[in-house]
Formats: sequence, structure tokens, C-alpha cells
Amino acid sequence: MTTGIDPLVNAAAIADAAREARLGGADMLFTPEMCGLLDRNRERAAAHIVPEAENPVLAMASDMARSERLWIALGSLAVAREDGRWANRSLLIAPDGSVAARYDKIHMFDVQLANGESWRESAAYAPGEDVVTAETPLGRLGLTVCYDLRFPALFEALGDRMCDAIAVPAAFTVPTGMAHWHLLLRARAIEESAWVIATAQVGRHEDGRETFGHSLVIDPWGDVLLDMGGHGPGLGFADISRERTEDVRKQLPSLANRRKIPN
Repeated sequence: MTTGIDPLVNAAAIADAAREARLGGADMLFTPEMCGLLDRNRERAAAHIVPEAENPVLAMASDMARSERLWIALGSLAVAREDGRWANRSLLIAPDGSVAARYDKIHMFDVQLANGESWRESAAYAPGEDVVTAETPLGRLGLTVCYDLRFPALFEALGDRMCDAIAVPAAFTVPTGMAHWHLLLRARAIEESAWVIATAQVGRHEDGRETFGHSLVIDPWGDVLLDMGGHGPGLGFADISRERTEDVRKQLPSLANRRKIPN
């Protein structure tokens, strides 16, 4: 997606993708991080950041999941918490429209890049604390968001829970994406012997930022089955085989061989 500053416009794009995904035979639709609103102007964005129960993008996605009989993994939405702070929250919606799982991004993107880009996610967002998994048509799905990718302990925890697939929705910057996106995602798939579904924001956004794109699907051996490139939004399809997961884990039983390293 190339998400903008109007949640209703973004919701309509997700609805169109849900219809197209179902027509294409998909069981699940994955969207990027901040798929409902991407606006670095926090004063302007604040009017649209509401509690989960009032979020129009979530309401639309629930309706679409129900009408299309489709699982929808909303990469993340900006959600207002009761304490006045915001959460960067991934929401997994079941085909009955209910929220099957919630995950609040644990690692906050607080960086100063060499090209002058500065990001302080923790200035407005509160980090999550819980590792979250859920049973889906793909098997056990682990939830992460963007910057979490750089912290292997979270992925090790998901591997310990025997996740068959891990979602990594993101809005990666161009410099960090060029340097590390493919490399880190393939490493995480190999380390946890799991499929990685990494849906990405792409292109020039209304708020002025530019994101790297390259939504990827990677199998447990580390092979890239889908790379949607960095030129514009669209919908991609990939077949996720649980038999492939079992085959890789039989060849390289690294999860079974894993030992805790003492401090």
C-alpha cells in the first residue's frame, strides 16, 4: 500500500483488496503497518487516532472479513489507549468479523539516520509487552511489526512457540530497506524454520515520507517466493504449504536442537 492521511480512503483500498483477494482464491489477506493512517504530522493525525472500538478501518475490515469469509491480518493501526498514549497495534480478524488476536508493537522506532531522517515513535506510542500467536489457516501465526524485525529474541520466542508463519508488516525507510530488508527477513525465516509474510508500505506518501516497499513471502528454507518490488501498491498471491514447513524442519531440526545459552 501507499497509505495516506485519510482513513476512509485507506479503508476503501483495503476493502477493494479483500474482494480481489477472495476472487483470487485467497484464505488470508495481509496489509502493511499503519495501513489505516500514515501521517508523520502527529497534530493532524490525532483527530483520526481513536480507541479500537471506534476505528472505522477496523470496522470496515471486520465487515469485509465477514462478507468475503476471509481472514484479514491488519498489519497495524494507530489506536488510542485509555492512558492517553497510542498503540501501534496489529489486529488479526477472523472470517466471522471478530478480532482473533491483538499485538502491540514492542520495539519503538527511535533512530537518527545518516540521510537526516529522524524518527521518535516512543514520543507518542507506548510499546507492547506480550508475544502473540494465533491459529489460522496457515497454522500458528506469530505477530510482529516492522522494527521488531531487528530484535531476534522476539523471533526466537515465536520459534519456541512453533509458529508455522510469522507476519512482519512494515513501513521501512528506503535507506534501511535497501541495506537490511531482504537480508533480515530471510534470516528470520531460516532461524525459525517458518514462513515469513512481510507486507510493506511503498512509494511517496501524502505526509512526505518515502517507503521501501518490496512486500515479500519467504519460505522456511529462506527462498523468496514473492517480491512485489518497490514501485507501487498492488496485490500479490502466494501459496503457503505446511508440508514445506515440515520438510524443512525434518532436514534441519534447528528448533528441536535449540538450547538456551546461560548468561
